[in-house]
Amino acid sequence: MIARERHLETVLRLLRQSPVVALLGARQVGKTTLAREIVRRWKQPTLHLDLERSSDLARLSDPQLALERLKGLVVLDEVQRKPDVFETLRVLADRPRKPSRFLVLGSASPHLLRQSAESLAGRIAYHELPGFLVDEVGPANLDRLWLRGGFPRAYTARTEDASRRWRDDFLRTFLERELPALGLRTPPEALRRFWSMLAHWHGQVWNASELGRSLGANDKTAHRYLDILCATYMVRTLRPWHENLRKRQVRSPKVYLTDTGLLHRLLGIRDRHDLDGHPKVGASWEGFLVQQVIGRLGARPEECHFWKAHAGPELDLLVVRGRRRLGFEFKRTAAPKVTRSMHLAMEALGLKKLTVVHAGPESFPLARNVDALAADRLTRDLAPLR
Repeated sequence: MIARERHLETVLRLLRQSPVVALLGARQVGKTTLAREIVRRWKQPTLHLDLERSSDLARLSDPQLALERLKGLVVLDEVQRKPDVFETLRVLADRPRKPSRFLVLGSASPHLLRQSAESLAGRIAYHELPGFLVDEVGPANLDRLWLRGGFPRAYTARTEDASRRWRDDFLRTFLERELPALGLRTPPEALRRFWSMLAHWHGQVWNASELGRSLGANDKTAHRYLDILCATYMVRTLRPWHENLRKRQVRSPKVYLTDTGLLHRLLGIRDRHDLDGHPKVGASWEGFLVQQVIGRLGARPEECHFWKAHAGPELDLLVVRGRRRLGFEFKRTAAPKVTRSMHLAMEALGLKKLTVVHAGPESFPLARNVDALAADRLTRDLAPLR
């Protein structure tokens, strides 16, 4: 088993601070495995209820009666299947001395779990669990992680064929079984076609009209399908950064499939040879490193942006925390160069430093305030935000 120590420590810290912690992420990303490790380290009594199991779901037919006498740590797995439990958790979270803590696991974002935000305001902390990051699998496995993606069973499969089969099965069951279980009634065939189209759109600025026309639907349908894939952690949107600058700036988000392993299956890519010769290889590399850098920094979604002016200059990733602004460019090359676009972005955004993440083996200064960072040295040379 690949240790996920950083996420483990974060969730344990949140449980000490908040009566309820929500551990969110895509299906099969490792939430239950992480929860079991938390239970193993917890020094008080623990109970793990899996709401996909009919007996555990029946046990919560009256949530307050089932939960109010419990002490220690209570894990509620796949909590989106019992949304009315949040009202009970609000009552239990307000008890004096806090005799129990609750760790709720969900495969839907806080947007879908809106009852949690409404019922537990000020009482709940959120932590999103992504797929594997390079600091978890090791720099020597970066190419394997890029090709297979970060889902644990896809990454750790014994062979490339086994990894592809798992990803194919995941795509099918996600569309046919998981989305209906979340209450999302969408024709699987239509959403699969949209998802495949979005794979070819990966790394580009969102255009609902064009994707809607390609799908034979309207803008509203395209937006709805995108919202579904974002809410279930299949797609990441980077919001555009815009200020009162003289340049006209792009104001639509940029879209990425969050997992490059699924991206490659939707594009029909079987192996590294296919990937290296595919027209989307550069976009795939960019999206992969966007995920890795955001994960390494520990940046929150609202802190992550891209920037693009209509006149041409752009920046792949801008992370803003307080007064700090960190700029990143991603290049699928071993010999990155400073471009005029980089200088214009630094000037327009007031960046003190720009980092160009590249495919070569070394990190080195490119120019004044511009550094080249080797992708396989992210763990060593890029520090998390504090």
